[in-house]
Amino acid sequence: MADDGSAQTQAIWPLPKFHFQVKWDDTELAFQEVSGLDIETQPIEYRAGNNPVFSTIKMPGMIKTGNITMKKGVFAKDNAIWDWFAEIKMNTITRKALTISLLDEGQNPTMVWKVQNAFPVKVTGTDLKAEGNEVAVESIEIAHEGFVIENA
Repeated sequence: MADDGSAQTQAIWPLPKFHFQVKWDDTELAFQEVSGLDIETQPIEYRAGNNPVFSTIKMPGMIKTGNITMKKGVFAKDNAIWDWFAEIKMNTITRKALTISLLDEGQNPTMVWKVQNAFPVKVTGTDLKAEGNEVAVESIEIAHEGFVIENA
């Protein structure tokens, strides 16, 4: 008799990445792609002058986060990302809290990235091509001051 998978636990399967939602403030926007959820530490090399070993030791240094890039289809009368970028005036911008959630089949968040103090640094409009048949896609690149991961 073949195994239909009903006896298996959900914990053995990795989560699919195609079902997610993005919220900034209380507004949910539909993006087709989110990338750049990375964080790293810059190592510091140190050697005391009186150390008899002629090599350095490494310590964790400053934490560095990359920018988050999100892509979405262009819809008529939907200028949310352009409006947010247009708020930049003389080193002032409305910083927003972003919540990026990986969802299960019941629309419940299984993994949540809470991005802190996000603001746009680049907005890219779609390319136009008379002979193309692709969907118009625009993107926004967002700088931030770190994120926290929560598992639901």
